Amino acid sequence: MLEDLTGWQPGADPPSAACVLSGMHRQWADQAQARWPWLRPVGAAVELVEELFARVWPELSARADLPPSVGMLGERLEGNVAESERAFRGAGPLTLVHGDASLLNMRTGPDGQVALLDWEDVSAAPGVRDLAWLLVSSVEPGRWDEVIAAYGPAAGLTQVLPAVAVHGLLSVSDTPTRSAEAVAWIRRLGMAASRLSTP
Repeated sequence: MLEDLTGWQPGADPPSAACVLSGMHRQWADQAQARWPWLRPVGAAVELVEELFARVWPELSARADLPPSVGMLGERLEGNVAESERAFRGAGPLTLVHGDASLLNMRTGPDGQVALLDWEDVSAAPGVRDLAWLLVSSVEPGRWDEVIAAYGPAAGLTQVLPAVAVHGLLSVSDTPTRSAEAVAWIRRLGMAASRLSTP
């Protein structure tokens, strides 16, 4: 039986979402894979993602609304999708990760409790993978530091950002050029590119 979330508000405050993810990741660190051996492992289906990115990137790179910083990020990722996914292995202990921890997949209750929905991408991976996707999919660049601070130690964040950026760029490819949705995605990907270019 699923919990009835009638009356819960769509989304969540990003720092609150980060706290919920951090708590879950800490709880199941180094335990999730043994407890749920069926969880998708790091690198599952990466060949398909690499193939899709190679197919989509030429058209995406020609978009008029793609700024140079995001274009350069995409160029670095072309042909390196599998390698970026392998970098997950050194980004922290394996734990239970939601896999699609965007604010679209969260609800907030009357008491402020945050619930995570849509668990079809659940897997065993470093927890910062969820944090990176929360940032790239949902958090305005001006709030990234606040959300990272709410999550807590996130040493492996820059290791997982390239692979997460691949999925962000694929999401942009599904949006009309210069649409509000595309602008928001590109702004967040620009922040990811900036983080990755900072020594």
